[in-house]
Amino acid sequence: MPCLREAGEDLLVDIEVSPASGRFEVRSYNEWRKRIEVKIRAPPEKGRANRELIKEFSSAFNTNAEILSGHKSRHKTLKLYGIDAETFRDLLEERFGVTLPR
Repeated sequence: MPCLREAGEDLLVDIEVSPASGRFEVRSYNEWRKRIEVKIRAPPEKGRANRELIKEFSSAFNTNAEILSGHKSRHKTLKLYGIDAETFRDLLEERFGVTLPR
């Protein structure tokens, strides 16, 4: 799957962020862009959107997260520590109702 790549014991996840959307929500998988679409509450000012993204992903997937690339872009790559692609898929479907293609 292009949006998920395992890196040792960690997982790299490609996402597209819509800031200032009113609430945090993992919306869907964008087939064309090969990214998971995510809405967040915070505006893209002074790193607030990035901080919210890290906090929400860390909480939702019970792991530490960091932004590897795209700090000033809507297209980002997150690193989730100690989680594999299969576990991520299961939690994504369970908590957000989003199913990724295999």
